[in-house]
Amino acid sequence: MLYFLSELSDGGDLFNLFRYITFRAGGAFLTALIFGFVFGRPLINLLRKKQKKGQPIREDGPESHILAKAGTPTMGGLLILSALLLSTLLWARLDNGFVWLVLFVTASFGLIGFADDYAKVSKQNTAGVSGRMRLGIGFAVAAVAAVWAMYLHGINDALTSDPALSGRLAFPVFKNTLINLSYLFVPFAMIVIVGSANAVNMTDGLDGLAIMPVMIAGASFGIIAYVVGRTDFTEYLDVHYVRGTGEITIFTAALIGGGLGFLWYNAPPAAVFMGDTGSLALGGALGAIAVSTKHEIVLAIIGGLFVVEALSVIIQVLYYKRTKKRVFLMAPIHHHFEKKGWAEPQIVIRFWIISVILAIIGLATLKLR
Repeated sequence: MLYFLSELSDGGDLFNLFRYITFRAGGAFLTALIFGFVFGRPLINLLRKKQKKGQPIREDGPESHILAKAGTPTMGGLLILSALLLSTLLWARLDNGFVWLVLFVTASFGLIGFADDYAKVSKQNTAGVSGRMRLGIGFAVAAVAAVWAMYLHGINDALTSDPALSGRLAFPVFKNTLINLSYLFVPFAMIVIVGSANAVNMTDGLDGLAIMPVMIAGASFGIIAYVVGRTDFTEYLDVHYVRGTGEITIFTAALIGGGLGFLWYNAPPAAVFMGDTGSLALGGALGAIAVSTKHEIVLAIIGGLFVVEALSVIIQVLYYKRTKKRVFLMAPIHHHFEKKGWAEPQIVIRFWIISVILAIIGLATLKLR
C-alpha cells in the first residue's frame, strides 16, 4: 500500500525509498515486530478469558506435558497472522500476483487451523476437525494456488527470454535441468503446499520449537525470492528468473517480525501456544513461496527439520500397523528425545541449530551450479 508514495518522488527525496524492496522489507519487519509486542499480552489475556482451560493436552503424549502445559491458551497464531497480513498489505506492492497468492494460502490455512483449534477448546478434547476434512479443504486451497502459480509463471514466460517455467520443475545445482510436468505440476504443487503445512503442524509440539525454524526458513526463502526476482542476480548465479517474486521478500520480512513478537511469549515456559491456526498457515506459506520461486526441492532441504518430523510420524504409524512395534519411543521425533531424557530447552535449541545448518546448505544451492 505504501508503495504508492514512490509515485510522488522526483527521484531524490524520501519518497524514493519506497521503490526499494529492501527498505519496505525493513518497514514490514519493524511493523510486524511492534505489532507483536503491543498486542501480544492483550491477545493472550483475551484467549485465557475465552478458553478458560486452555488447549487440551494429549493423554497419550509425554506425561510431563499434562501438568506443565495444562491451562496454556492456544490460537496464538492469530498474533503472528495479524502482524504478518497487516504488515504485508501495508508495505508490499498490491499489484503483484505472487504476494496475493501467498497471502491467499496463508489466510486459508490459517482459517482451517482456527476451525480446528476452536473445535478443540470448545469441546475440550484433542480431536478437533477431522483429519480427512482438514486435508480435503487444504488440498482444495492448494489446487487453486497451484493453478494460480502456473498462470503467473506463464506471464513470466511471455515477458522474459528465459526458458519456460510454467508447469516445469527446476532442480537445484543442475542449472539447465527443467522437467516439464505440464498439468501434473498442479498435483505436485498441491502436495508441496499441503505437505509443508502439515509438517510444520507436526513440529509444533514444544515451546518455541516450530516458530524459530519457520523464521529461519522464511529468511532463507526471502533471500531466494529476492534473488530470483532480479535479472542481475539470476544471471550471475545462473538461476531461473521469476519476474515479480522479489515482493515476496516483504512477506518473509513480516513473517520474521511477527514470529519474533510471538516468540517473546512462546519462549519456554510458553504463555501461549501457536496452535494449528499458526502452524498450518505458516507451513502453507512456506510451501506457496517455494512453488512461486520454483524452489520446491530446496524447501525439502531448508525445511529438512519439518520433513524429518513428518517422516517420523509416517514411519511410526506404518511400522506399528505392520509389526505392532515402535521405531521411536514416541512420535513426532522431538517426543522421542523427550522420552530419552533430553530437557525441553535442550531439544528446542539443538533443533534450531539443525535448522540453521540446513538453511545454509539450502542457500548454498544458489551458487553451486
